[in-house]
Amino acid sequence: MATAAAQKKWRDKHRFVKSQLNVMARRITHDGLKEISDQFGLHGKAEAVAFCTFVVRAMKQKSDGDAATFLYLDALKAGFKRDRDIYSP
Repeated sequence: MATAAAQKKWRDKHRFVKSQLNVMARRITHDGLKEISDQFGLHGKAEAVAFCTFVVRAMKQKSDGDAATFLYLDALKAGFKRDRDIYSP
């Protein structure tokens, strides 16, 4: 755990470009992020979260002009909502 002084220094340095995200998540989510990190050569779970956000945004943008991508993304959304209690904290 970082000291209070180190945390303040980090926050002051990155105030306008970063914010810390601490979330409670089920083990399945942590395991999934670790797997994504390993599979795609990322630097840990934090970068895996950023990568997942990037992928979803790219798929959303592509779905605006591609029906197959729209349907696939819609099916993923429906699947997550159906099984939400497995993934939600």
